Amino acid sequence: QVQLVESGGGLVQAGESLRLSCVASGSIFSINSMDWYRQAPGKERELVAGITSSGSRGYGDSVQGRFTITMDNSKNTAYLQMNSLKPEDTAVYYCKADIIFYSGYRSVSWGQGTQVTVSS
Repeated sequence: QVQLVESGGGLVQAGESLRLSCVASGSIFSINSMDWYRQAPGKERELVAGITSSGSRGYGDSVQGRFTITMDNSKNTAYLQMNSLKPEDTAVYYCKADIIFYSGYRSVSWGQGTQVTVSS
């Protein structure tokens, strides 16, 4: 079993910054990758950013240049630094992790989400 817990969401004004964290806990041997998704009301969930254990990163077009994803392998934690926030960034942000357990079992797990609201 694994638990993913996101934190760091909140209400900010346009142009401000937030830093989200996602901590994975459990009998984790390694994490192949961690991703951040978001879902706004009435919209489909979209990929915001992703990072592999080797450090390769990718970003959605709408956040390129404003958001930065990092991962601390020793802490099984991913971060999403969000700068120059816009009202259209308002959404619930979810963390997803591709995990290998000590048992050899591999699982893709999701967190419960954290709300980010950007006022204009």
